[in-house]
Amino acid sequence: VKADTQGSVEAIVEALKKIDSDKVSLDIIHSAVGTITETDVMLSSASKGVILGFHTRIDNGVSDVAKREGVQIKLYSIIYELIDQVKEAMQGLLDPITREKVIGHARVKQVFKVNKGYVGGSVVTNGIMNRKQRARVLRDGQAVYDGGFETLRRFQDEVSEVRNGLECGIKLNGFSDYEENDVIECYELEKIAQTL
Repeated sequence: VKADTQGSVEAIVEALKKIDSDKVSLDIIHSAVGTITETDVMLSSASKGVILGFHTRIDNGVSDVAKREGVQIKLYSIIYELIDQVKEAMQGLLDPITREKVIGHARVKQVFKVNKGYVGGSVVTNGIMNRKQRARVLRDGQAVYDGGFETLRRFQDEVSEVRNGLECGIKLNGFSDYEENDVIECYELEKIAQTL
């Protein structure tokens, strides 16, 4: 952290230390008053850090050194923008959480043999079957298959989705062990950004 006055440096360091997270740690390697120098860039490069400047400037030629060393220099004139961007950068380091969202169920009424395996002749009992999403086969409440749709047909037509109450033919990738009354559960995977 480099800033124009000692008061600014102390205020920024205090504000950064208050960013509370048990998922990402924030280490302030060096803070001082003055312009951003080649020494700052080399320190940042060695510690894989980012240089935050507040109401300060970059010495001549230092931008080229920073580019060569792969060091980011960010300049700010408003403290809360600096703090907010540091928080966003920390959140960006966190992998998103993947959550399942069930979007429909279908019950297998009849099993048909086709030239390349078997199809579950089914009726959608709630929600929708969407060919672009994932599916699992539930038998007596236990999952016996989890994967994707190979085909989803309504009569002879390939369709992208089938709604509640309608009949369809479902062929799942690499699955041919359908039984009557199997439940095919269609779900999507949502990615949710983590918070600090």
